[in-house]
This record gives sequence, structure tokens and C-alpha cells, in this order.
Amino acid sequence: MGAAGAPGTPPYPGRVTSSPPLATAGRPAGTGPARSAAPRWVVVPLVVNLVAQVGIVVTGGAVRLTGSGLGCPTWPHCVAGSYTPVYNPEMGLHDDIEFANRLLTFVVGLAAVTALVVVARLVLTDRRPATLLPLGAAPLVGVVLQAAIGGVTVLTQLHPATVAVHFLVSMGLVAASTALLLRVREGADGPRRPLVAPAARRLAGVLVGLVALVLALGTVVTGSGPHSGDAEHPARLGFDTAVVSRVHGDAVVVLVLVLVALLVVLARTGAPARARRRGLVVLGVVLGQGVVGWVQYLTGLPELLVGLHMLGAALLVVATTAFVLGLRERLPEDAAAGLPPAAVGADAR
Repeated sequence: MGAAGAPGTPPYPGRVTSSPPLATAGRPAGTGPARSAAPRWVVVPLVVNLVAQVGIVVTGGAVRLTGSGLGCPTWPHCVAGSYTPVYNPEMGLHDDIEFANRLLTFVVGLAAVTALVVVARLVLTDRRPATLLPLGAAPLVGVVLQAAIGGVTVLTQLHPATVAVHFLVSMGLVAASTALLLRVREGADGPRRPLVAPAARRLAGVLVGLVALVLALGTVVTGSGPHSGDAEHPARLGFDTAVVSRVHGDAVVVLVLVLVALLVVLARTGAPARARRRGLVVLGVVLGQGVVGWVQYLTGLPELLVGLHMLGAALLVVATTAFVLGLRERLPEDAAAGLPPAAVGADAR
């Protein structure tokens, strides 16, 4: 096998390493996506949207961990006949905590609306493709959906299954918001070209599935543990927490092994340095999550560590999304015309 990047000896199908470089990209082919040329007015609202999506995960966790999940016992009202809390000394601060989190939904919604407006302007005035619009609308649609799921969660008295759905949809919104930011920052709108070997792409698909599995198993552990969100009437799944925690931990071990194998493949096949760095970031987040998970389990699930674990889950989704999307680059439309089909791949769009 020739050295990675040697002219005329591509190390794997789908990566073009021969000269000349793409003139429109201003860099050698196969070196990875160029840095963003998107102006700040475009990037900042999308970053704010992503931060808001991650932040609402943390504040929602705080509601549950403080036992305030039913601080507003009905929905869409906080209490019967009132959208705002009504003074009740027996509630303490629980109603205020839950109501504040409901208000934050409007902040997240505003960030999502702003992101959609930015994307719409890019499509209408900067001639970016209309295919950006569904991705741009995903955060806003998700916020509306989450409001409804949150209402169902309250009306079902915080049943662990609805709480799990609420959390997993949030993870999907974090992934979509990350993808939106990266997609807009790409600048180019042509076909996608893989930057890594087919084996690496297959392992990346397995990695995504394992991350989803680990997150889902985490909700089962949570639904079986002590933090129900309502200390007086805790609804639990009824599984043995030791057993489900062990299954969750075993899934994390498999995730780490697959990720390490992927990093080895990337290193041995001459993948771009940025792809390898992003993979190491994912590994760091996973290992950090493992440490937090074990410490919280051994110390009786203290609230602060549980909240940190939830933040780590959201950051894992961000890191994994950025890593996997960075395993390919999007070409300028005019530059892709002269490339052979194998260099672009079947999933060109």
C-alpha cells in the first residue's frame, strides 16, 4: 500500500489524493473541510441555539433532581386556572423551579426561531440550497414537540417512560443543532466526499448506534433509581438498579472498544488529523462520563454528580455528531463535476 496522500496511489476508494488540488477549495483534496467562511452573524445564532438545547437538558435535570417535577402539577396551566404558580407554603420552591424551567422553554424557542431565520436568509439571499431549511427548522419543531411531551410527562405523573422519551428527544435536538451549525459552516454545497476508509465509515455507524444504545440504557437506569422528580409519589420502572447499571456499564465498555478500534483504523489509513482529534475528544468525553457514572453509583447518586452526568451525555452527543460528520467533506458544486463517482460516493447529497 502506498503512503497516504501519495499521488496516484489512493489508500482506499473514495479519497482522491492526486494533484492538482481543488482550485475552488484553495487546498489539497482530502485534507478535510476548510475552516468556516460563514460570517459571525450566521454562526453566533446557531451556536446560541446549540448552547440553549444543551442548557435545557441541564435545567430539566435540575427540576427532577430537586424533586420539583410536579411543582406545577398540571399542564399547560401551572395550577388549575393559573398559568403561573399560586402561593402554597407546602410547595416550598418546587413550583417556582418548575415554572422557571417552563419559561426557559420560550428562551430555547426564541433561539430556535432565530436559527431558522438565519438559515432562511441564507437560502433566500445567499443562494444556499433549500435542503438546509428542514435542518434549520428541526430545532424549532423539536421545541414545540418537547413542550407537548413535557405536558404528557406531567399529566402521567412523571412516568419514567415519558421522562425517558423527553430526554432522548432532547438528545436528538442537540444532535440536530450540532449538525446544523457544522452544515452551515461548511460553506460548500456540493456532493459529500468521504475522507476516511470504508472500514472507518462502517465503524462510525456502529459507534453512532452504540451511543444511542448507551443513552437509552441510561434512561432505564435513571427510571429505576431514586431521582423520580417527585419524592412523595415516585414512579419507577421496577428494575434492579444494580443489574441495569451493570448492563449500562457493559455497553459503555463496548462503546470504548469500538471507538478505540476506529481511532486505530483512522491512524493506520492516513485519515485527516482533524478527524482523529475529534475522535480523541469523543474518547475523552466517554471516559469522563464513565468516571462520573461510577463515582455517582458508588456514592449513592448525589444530585450534583447526576446533573453533571446529564451534561456529559449532551456533550457526548455534540462530540459524536461533530466527529462522525467530520469524516467526510462537502465539495463546491462546480468542483465536483470533474470527479469520478467513486470519489464522491453514493450518498452525494
